Amino acid sequence: MASAGATAGGMRQGPGAGAAAASFPSPAPAPGPAGPEDDAEEPAETHLCVLWGAGCLGMAYYDTSDAAIHFMPDAPDLESLQLLQRVLDEINPRSVVTSAKQDENMTRFLGKLASQEHGEPKRPEIIFLPSVDFGLEISKQRLLSGSYSFIPDSMTTTEKILFLSSIIPFDCLLMVRALGGLLKFLGRRRIGVELEDYNVSVPILGFKKFVLTHLVSIDQDTYSVLQIFKSEAHPSVYKVASGLKEGLSLFGILNRCRCKWGEKLLRLWFTRPTHDLGELNSRLDVIQFFLLPQNLDMAQMLHRLLGHIKNVPLILKRMKLSHTKVSDWQVLYKTVYSALGLRDACRSLPQAIQLFRDIAQEFSDDLHHIASLIGKVVDFEGSLAANRFTVLPNIDPEIDEKKRRLVGLPGFLTEVARKELENLDCRIPSCSVIYIPLIGFLLSIPRLPSMVEASDFEIEGLDFMFLSEEKLHYRSARTKELDALLGDLHCDIRDQETLLMHQLQCQVLARAAVLTRVLDLASRLDVLLALSSAARDYGYSRPRYSPRLLGVRIQNGRHPLMELCARTFVPNSAECGGDKGRVKVITGPNSSGKSIYLKQVGLITFMALVGSFVPAEEAEIGAVDAIFTRIHSCESISLGLSTFMIDLNQVAKAVNNATERSLVLIDEFGKGTNTVDGLALLAAVLRHWLALGPTCPHIFVATNFLSLVQLPLLPQGPLVQYLSMETCEDGNDLVFFYRVCEGVAKASHASHTAAQARLPDKLIARGKEVSDWIRSGKPIKPLRELLKEKQMENCQALVDKFLKLDLEDPNLDLDTFMSQEVLPAAATIL
Repeated sequence: MASAGATAGGMRQGPGAGAAAASFPSPAPAPGPAGPEDDAEEPAETHLCVLWGAGCLGMAYYDTSDAAIHFMPDAPDLESLQLLQRVLDEINPRSVVTSAKQDENMTRFLGKLASQEHGEPKRPEIIFLPSVDFGLEISKQRLLSGSYSFIPDSMTTTEKILFLSSIIPFDCLLMVRALGGLLKFLGRRRIGVELEDYNVSVPILGFKKFVLTHLVSIDQDTYSVLQIFKSEAHPSVYKVASGLKEGLSLFGILNRCRCKWGEKLLRLWFTRPTHDLGELNSRLDVIQFFLLPQNLDMAQMLHRLLGHIKNVPLILKRMKLSHTKVSDWQVLYKTVYSALGLRDACRSLPQAIQLFRDIAQEFSDDLHHIASLIGKVVDFEGSLAANRFTVLPNIDPEIDEKKRRLVGLPGFLTEVARKELENLDCRIPSCSVIYIPLIGFLLSIPRLPSMVEASDFEIEGLDFMFLSEEKLHYRSARTKELDALLGDLHCDIRDQETLLMHQLQCQVLARAAVLTRVLDLASRLDVLLALSSAARDYGYSRPRYSPRLLGVRIQNGRHPLMELCARTFVPNSAECGGDKGRVKVITGPNSSGKSIYLKQVGLITFMALVGSFVPAEEAEIGAVDAIFTRIHSCESISLGLSTFMIDLNQVAKAVNNATERSLVLIDEFGKGTNTVDGLALLAAVLRHWLALGPTCPHIFVATNFLSLVQLPLLPQGPLVQYLSMETCEDGNDLVFFYRVCEGVAKASHASHTAAQARLPDKLIARGKEVSDWIRSGKPIKPLRELLKEKQMENCQALVDKFLKLDLEDPNLDLDTFMSQEVLPAAATIL
């Protein structure tokens, strides 16, 4: 409770005059360090609404992180609803809303979705709304009658319809119905405003379009085995809400983004690799520009500015709900001024690059207007000191006058207290006049020893109010006069400043569209600067795209993660295109680099498909539509499947979905079962693809099944190419060159790998011996040492039995003992 007090002087004077609790310092030319703007940010949730009919999908979802509705125009989908599954994998919705009236395919799909067991992420809640809530006309009405902060209130109904029509394609009927159902669900559940008054609607700060065309299909197993993403437990779980951090992964080494939304966009690009050549080349143009030595200083300056681009959607959402924090104004001020700095810098850059041109043109003067308003109105230092919104002087004369009175109040109250003390009993040593917001002015006197009972508190001419900390508080004629004359200064100032804050919020929300666009373009620039920084440090080169090439060509490629961990890394080339060598069978000893080579090809292809430079001297990427892998078994108890069954599922996914433009990487398939059965399955899968002829996918297979080549189990022809990892035997040692060459490995050299693992020499020697017998078709002989040990045990057992015989026993039958014990034992010994 803030108060301003004053005490009377003279012989009975107490402490000196106090000061008002809230101070109003002069304005600073620029704001100081901003407080944490994300301290109260809630975990982001998405709520998806989907409709399927006539072979098409219509979808829309609400994202609480940016308070925006994302919609996808009607898109065709198969009866298996693969497109819907991809959307679910990508956005991981908290709930899925759909019509209660659905066909059999959608019902079956949602049933599986609701019944599947997941640890992370959790399965979504399935919500069915009546089909009437998805009517076309009522959905349009909901869209047009909604309250959106990005649409000025001055717009007429016709202008609002035209404005929304320029954003939302109303000819996509399923999507419009999905939007209507989503708005109905948001209004019913009141997402994010559950505790607000009922007249407060769910904040919607924009409509954004998203599409999944031109995307390359990559499943979660591929993301895992290629280490594109890798989550690890955070050492301090209290610092991160999820308790996880990014480990050694491709995303981890490329993520040098300075703002949170840049990191979010980079993750989105990684989950949406594309073969849209226009989009990919536009990204590469920006990266190549910043890689030029003369542009390094400009890149560093832009990176510094991007560090001040903060979570604008969260601030706008708080403004919409009137929950704005003091730090939000400072963060928004620095964000807008940084955006203006980005605009001025991009205006000096080549306008032939689309991103620079967009930033120069779309970062409009509205940003300057917002920054100017905030800088002229908000008293940042005063707001932080008072922990509430305060305005600078000369904004409102009435507020300035009331603050002037409040500042001069202590001296004035001292004089009033001196006059009050003259009229009080001489036993009272001192008094003070204090001001308490919402209560007013009170006379405060110390409690005397004689004041024991409540009746002792009564003083003639004063109205007793309360006792606090041995101080008695009264209303007097003078304090009542002060209440009438000065009023509740604190509350009046707060109310008027709150009104100004609301007006300022309205000005900012009216220009929310440009702020949202700032975030989109700034995050894109942040991602491309991060990729250019990684390309500069790691020596990446620009890939080329060839729509006519069905496959990839890589010259001296490197594994982007392994080269950072190994002392030396041997680059390798890869080429798969045309009608030759579509199936590459790679053999070689264990630990010779076969798996690294497969992952290297997959990662370089992936990096090119997200618009990044790649770790290779040259790379030409064709029209790749999917990447399938069977490299590592992603085991999980919750799946309830054996390791081999998981391997089979991964291969089955590739067999059933791979096209002539798909890249398939298979490592050691078939080792999880009987050797003959595993070899037969591998050969059958490869023969199935080879039978497709020129429409065979591009396949890289690493295997230790040398019988696949020796028997031979694959048909001869130009489609098959045999590669091996180059090695050299130096006496008893095996030297790995980690270089891919033409040909087939002669042996797996498992004994050398076993020696590196420090298995006992006896075990290694025995293994080689048994292997040679099996290879030559001879029977396996037991070890002599083991045989002698067994003979000694049998002899000892026979001697023990003989010593236990009682030779004086008349019933002893030595002939029976010899036939049943001695002769069988002698046969085993000899």
